[in-house]
Amino acid sequence: MTVQDVARQLPEIAVLREHCRSMATVEAILSPEWADRYHSFNDHWSEKESMASMRNGSGDEYSVVFSAVGAYVRGFDHESPMSPYAGDGPWPGVIDEVPDVFRPCLEEPAFSDEDGMPVVTACMWRETEDDGWKTGTIDFPHRATDDPDGAEYLFQLLVDRSPEAFQRWAEDYYEVPVDLEAVRHVFSSRPLTEEVVSALNSEITLADLVEDIAEIGYRQQ
Repeated sequence: MTVQDVARQLPEIAVLREHCRSMATVEAILSPEWADRYHSFNDHWSEKESMASMRNGSGDEYSVVFSAVGAYVRGFDHESPMSPYAGDGPWPGVIDEVPDVFRPCLEEPAFSDEDGMPVVTACMWRETEDDGWKTGTIDFPHRATDDPDGAEYLFQLLVDRSPEAFQRWAEDYYEVPVDLEAVRHVFSSRPLTEEVVSALNSEITLADLVEDIAEIGYRQQ
């Protein structure tokens, strides 16, 4: 699977945004320490943008920027043969066709290294008027791997957005039981309750999550 396959399976922007928000909310409950979380969401990343992000602690990451013009997705698999560090910059085609409205994302320092090179192996975008997600025209490395740009691994929980898939992943990552009904509750964007919080993490309360909920923008009403 490549970024082009992933793009065909992503939902509308609003659906993706709420899914990312829900994942971040569950993880805020499972992992009170922000630095230990895999998925995060900042509803106030800038004055006009929100951002979902993933980082696995081993150098792999993605960012999804949501704004009035649409959404921009950047992924980086540090072991990909398409890594910009394997050549003289991003793999041909990965970001060459990104529309001008997303140019600030391409030039965003947080998505580049200290020399200003975009850190990216997979890229997708969707403007508000588009009827689907788009990618560049890419000649992928032949037979290098079944996941040449890391898209299948990076975006697996954006493709399979079921509570069950997230539960399986979270139990493996956090090595604790994860209550499926509580995950379903959050993934349905229903207001958090003490019961749901306790089912996911009995060591914290709803009051402990006030700042996280505000940052994530999880709606309580």
